Amino acid sequence: MLGRLAPQAPAELAFTRTETELLERVVHDTSHNAQAPPLVRNVIRLAQLGGYLARASDPPPDNTVMWRGMRRLTDIQLGYELALKRSG
Repeated sequence: MLGRLAPQAPAELAFTRTETELLERVVHDTSHNAQAPPLVRNVIRLAQLGGYLARASDPPPDNTVMWRGMRRLTDIQLGYELALKRSG
């Protein structure tokens, strides 16, 4: 996972600008997540959409949680774009 290999990398390597904006609006940062680099912060937000609790003692999110988060983010983005009349 890119967030583990290069945590200081820019978030744009893994997320579009729209995805980043939606994650910022939908998922609120936890206290220990607020100081993380942008890529790691967005990965954790995505995991939280998939059910990850992001507690300090929790292990890193697994593939299932990330997959659920991606599915939810895709649905949120589709609704957002439909509301802006960008699709359809």
